[in-house]
Amino acid sequence: MSYYFSKTLDLPFTEAADHARAVITEHGFGVLTEIDVSATLKKKIGAEIRPYLILGACNPKMAYQAIQAEDKIGLMLPCNVIVQELENGKVEVSGVDPVASMQTVENPALEDTAGKVRAMMKDIIASL
Repeated sequence: MSYYFSKTLDLPFTEAADHARAVITEHGFGVLTEIDVSATLKKKIGAEIRPYLILGACNPKMAYQAIQAEDKIGLMLPCNVIVQELENGKVEVSGVDPVASMQTVENPALEDTAGKVRAMMKDIIASL
């Protein structure tokens, strides 16, 4: 089982990141966090990597349901979406598969919520 869904876009990095944010929002999620990994690595250790951004996406209703079922599930929230520039200049956007990540929790009460969020994440990536 793969742990992510991806789509490659033929857009400049900044435009692809803006588009990803907009599509995430259109699908009922908010972007709670943004981590510019390339800028952070440059600042902290002087490493240069291609543009790489992590967007922490959260659907409040689904997050609430997950927390009600498993109080430590916040350790796996929010759902991460990465935007990264590829060597060929295209941009790949990938979203986590919450079913894959929540399998480690072994709580049957999470299965329905994880399945719903999986479908939502698939729709986000497909809509890019």
